This record gives sequence, structure tokens and C-alpha cells, in this order.
Amino acid sequence: MHMSKKSRNFAPDFGCITQKPLNMTQEELIARLQDIEWDDFEVKTAKSELPKNVAESVSAFANTQGGWIVLGVRQEGKHFEIQGVDNAEKLEQDFISSLRNQSKYNTLIASKQKKYNIDGNTVLAFYIYASDLKPVYFGGTLHNTFIRKGSGDQRASEAEISAMLRDQQYGIKSEQSIPETSIDMLSMESLNSYRSYVFKQPIVPLSADCSQEEFCRALNITDKNGLLTYSGLLMFGKQLDVRDYVPTFCLDHIEIPGRTLEEADTRYDYRMPEQANIWDSFVIMQRRLAIAIQRPFALDAQGLIEVGDNRYFEVAREALANMVMHADYFSSFRSCVHLFTNRIEFVNAGGLPIPAEQMVGQFYTNPRNPSIAKMFRVAHIAENAGFGMNKLRSWEQLTGGKAELTSQRYCTTLTLYLGSLVGDKAKTGHETGQETGHDGSKLAASHDQKQNILDKMSDIMSDKLSKKEIERMKVIISYLLEHDIITTSKAAELLQVGDKTAQRLLSKGEAVGFLDGKGENKGKQYNLKDLM
Repeated sequence: MHMSKKSRNFAPDFGCITQKPLNMTQEELIARLQDIEWDDFEVKTAKSELPKNVAESVSAFANTQGGWIVLGVRQEGKHFEIQGVDNAEKLEQDFISSLRNQSKYNTLIASKQKKYNIDGNTVLAFYIYASDLKPVYFGGTLHNTFIRKGSGDQRASEAEISAMLRDQQYGIKSEQSIPETSIDMLSMESLNSYRSYVFKQPIVPLSADCSQEEFCRALNITDKNGLLTYSGLLMFGKQLDVRDYVPTFCLDHIEIPGRTLEEADTRYDYRMPEQANIWDSFVIMQRRLAIAIQRPFALDAQGLIEVGDNRYFEVAREALANMVMHADYFSSFRSCVHLFTNRIEFVNAGGLPIPAEQMVGQFYTNPRNPSIAKMFRVAHIAENAGFGMNKLRSWEQLTGGKAELTSQRYCTTLTLYLGSLVGDKAKTGHETGQETGHDGSKLAASHDQKQNILDKMSDIMSDKLSKKEIERMKVIISYLLEHDIITTSKAAELLQVGDKTAQRLLSKGEAVGFLDGKGENKGKQYNLKDLM
């Protein structure tokens, strides 16, 4: 049975096959074979014995989000032939035994198996569950650690392996007590500033006049023996003490006067001075956010921001608090807020424990630093379990700007586009009078502006392009007046032509100086040069 490799023009609803895979039916298996570019699906020939590279796929799936390994399918170029396997019972037992063989893999690997009969051929499928004990490797060496990227298995880098090892301390490391430490290593100024937040509307069973020792014990800043926890030291410690015990600690905030680094006149026009601890950093960063999104605000007697009724500021502050709560402070990767003129990027050390889409609409919470998360919650800065992700999704409704979350093994980025909150300094070029939109695109030019551009373009192009090409170029220019970039596939869609025809036109537009192209081959993107 031969199947051609097709472009993805359908998406069967398999759900997220991470810890509870659906029972993949025979029809779903065949559908996947028609669209083989899946990040949780791998085929192997395996006619009579296990293929040598199956261990790489096992390691890759166990180290990422889990996935299916299908035995009995052979790939020839863009075609996939279902050959089936011989002696399916033996092959099945060999595979399952290998997953439980700790001389093969460094840990037991959970799996689920299925058997199919397709046109008289037996096909075996094994679902490899994501492991709780990463990294998973084989052959007794960390060098044989693989991860899944796109539709292939790749050997993990040293940084990725280190991140996995640190993830084994997820929710644990920051809760540990530090020998030979005491409350004297905390900045009382930082601690008193934080207490002012907590006792505005206290939700801890303490009175506002409780001692510092009682307060610190209640929030796990110190343990029952008076030793500091890593959470307590990171939140409120004196600068030298924090650096002594957590030399990788850093929170950064940079404001770039442009939509990109290339567009900015200078690398940045503000960078937060290095702060002693998390709390001092957070207080400054939230003030800078309030200014950036043009929120009128007031400071109370302690110099703290009075939030008032301003929901979009609360969402931005929630994003900042989430970055701080989930940061991997024991990584050399620096957590940072990048404030561009059209968006805010919260770039964080450490990946999410589960895919972001699974966290929406559920009472799910698993912060990397539980005590730090609790400290922000009792200070009325962060939401209760499960609500933070939903609040972030409300950003678009409040501002018209997108909220995008991407997570990798050692880095997570949340981007909030400013939408209607974009101020004057987000304008891009006084000549055009255009401003940046919430997704970095150009806000629509006026009708007169657009017509002037198209008329000018027609005059210049009249001796360089045919009438048909000029009309097509007008369609592309019109699109670029409202969007930042155009790709070959998008141009082909707009013009209702093939990719090759669209590519030739875009190349001509670049050659005569109307378009700027970046990238290579199919990934090349074009933006509009200044035509005003």
C-alpha cells in the first residue's frame, strides 16, 4: 500500500498526546501516514527485528512531549509503503523488554502498544510517554540523549541536557534551606516594602504587627530552624549574600526605542540598574511597565504603585509576576523584559512543565518556585492556581493586541503586543505618517496616501514591468501598506497564481527597488521600502 506525502491540509483532532494519548484508530493511523510531518509520530521499517535507531526515537519522545513509534512502514522518498512486520508477537515483546531494560536506558520507560491489520499486513504502534525523569538516554552515556524537533530526532546539546537535569529540581530547589544562613542576610528595606503590599488586604493568618521572624516563617522565607530558603534569599536577600549563594541570579529590563533592534537609533534608552533581589527588581520593573503602556498611576507613602481599576496593567503585571515565579535562577540564561515600542517581551530562563495550551481553562499550577509564587499571591499581585494563563489571554480583548507564548527546553517567551496602547514613540517614520499595529504591522494608510503610492509606483514601473505585472504589483504594495511582510505563498494566494509566478514578481520588485527581501529560498520574506 503506497501513500504520497501530502501537504498538511487537514488536522485530525488527536488532542494533545502527552500523558493520556487517545486510542489511535486504524483510520487515524492511515491519515497520519498521508501527512507524515508530525512531531509526535515516527515510522520504522522493522520487518523482522528492531531497527538500530529506534532508541534515538524512544529517547527523543521520552524527553519531550511523548509520541508514537510505528513499526512496519517503509519510506521511499515521498512515498510510504506499509510492509508490515514478521513475527509481531516477538517484535512486540523485544521492544517492550528493551524499554524496561535499565542496561539499555537509564530509566524505565512507560509505553502503550497497539496492533493493526492493514491489507493483510501487521503494523505495531507504541506510544512512548514523556518521562518524569529526564534526561532519558541509552547506552550508559548522556551523549545519547535525544530530543524531538519538528518531525525528526536530534541529539540534545549540552545546554539542553543541563536544563533537563535542572528540571529534576522543578519546584524543589528554591524550597531548600541554606545552611549557615539567617534573617540577618535579608534586606529589611525590601522586606518592609513587600509587607506593605501584603497587609493592604491580608490573606495570611498574621497581624500587621507580627515580628519579622513570624512573617518570614509563615511565607517560607525561613524554615522552622530560622535558616533562609533559596526562595527567601532570592526574594529579599542583600546583594552580596544573594550573589554568594546564587551567582547566576539576574533579572533584567531593557527598553528599546524601536520595533526591532535594527530599527532602534540606539541599542536601548533605558536599562534597569542591577538590583539586589527579586523584589527590588520587580518594584522597578512594574513601574516601567506602567509608564510604557501609558497608564496614569500614583505612588503611595511607601512608593508602591496603586493599581486601581486598570485591567490591562494588571495583565501586564501578571505576566511579569509569572516570569519571576517560573524563572530558573540557577541557570546562566538571563530572565529579561524587552520593551519595544509595539510590544513587551518577557523572556524567561526555563521551559514550561507542560504545553501552554493545556494550562488554559484548567485549575493547573506548577510553578518552578512555589514559595515565590505564594509570596506574589499573598501580596495580591499574582492570581490563584490556574487563573493566570486565562488572564493573559484576556489581553487581546482589552487592548486589541495579541498575546503569544512560546516555550522551549531552556527558554520561554511571552509577548504582549501593545495594540491600542501604542504611544507616539511607536510611530515609524514621520514621512509616512504610519504607526505600528499590535502585531508589528503598519496601520492602514489613508486612501489618499495609498493612491499616491500606487500612482507613483505605476509611473516608475511603466518602462520596467508589463501592464499585467504592474497590476499585480499594486496588489502586493496595497497588502504591504497594511502588513509588515509578505511571503511568496501569501503573494501567490493574493494574486491567485502559482508560487513560481509570485516569486518572479517579488524578485522584480526587489530588483527595481520597491521591496526589501530577507532570507533565502522558500523562507524569504519581503517588506516595503519607503515609497512616500
